[in-house]
Amino acid sequence: MSRLELLSPEGLRVDGRRANELRRIACKQSVLSDADGSAYYEQGNTKVLATVYGPCEPRNKGQALHDRCIVHVEFTVAPFSTSERRQRSRSDKRLLEIASGIRQAFEAVIISTTYPRSEISIYLHLLQDDGGNLQACINATTLALIDAGIPMTDYICACSAGYIDETPMLDLNHLEEASFETPDLTIAVLPRSGKATLLQMESRLPADRLEETLHLATEGCRQIHKLLDAAVQENTGELILKYANAI
Repeated sequence: MSRLELLSPEGLRVDGRRANELRRIACKQSVLSDADGSAYYEQGNTKVLATVYGPCEPRNKGQALHDRCIVHVEFTVAPFSTSERRQRSRSDKRLLEIASGIRQAFEAVIISTTYPRSEISIYLHLLQDDGGNLQACINATTLALIDAGIPMTDYICACSAGYIDETPMLDLNHLEEASFETPDLTIAVLPRSGKATLLQMESRLPADRLEETLHLATEGCRQIHKLLDAAVQENTGELILKYANAI
């Protein structure tokens, strides 16, 4: 796909957004009753379901740590999530890479010493793929962990950015990511401190464009944080009302 098709002369992208606009975001906590924590996250046409179980006794007792809990992450993709319609095994290298990056990011913020000799399991299921899978999974995981009551030092909010035709672009969709002419990166940020817990680049990015692209992605993370925090407050209000009516 050519650059002209990805970005019109009027500055509009293929989905009608401006360069610095996020896709529409919808999210909700406590969507599954049989999990300790759960969340549904939708960004554009990318849709993710996150579930959290634990803390509980590790499945492999030999991996238990005496001073903190271990974090286990599994990422699966629904066969109908893409046009390819193919089943991916759990040993798929790409899926394992995404799961490993998410695990490392959240190990930095989960207060793991609260639960020694235990395990927290995070399961992520991609229902529909329209780009930004990693950022959607991270944002969904944040909501699910909060729903499970797992103590964390801060939210983790993730967003992607790149540039097309010398124009910085926020929150790339699938068509923009698939273009070989579109460098892109994904960053996960702690909103209060501004520190990054994850930075992933899918293609080469010129050094003189790095700072500008990082700044745009970080600003996207701040916008996403406001939306996640609003979802948490809404869910908390519903829980308070539910228990107040039950008394």
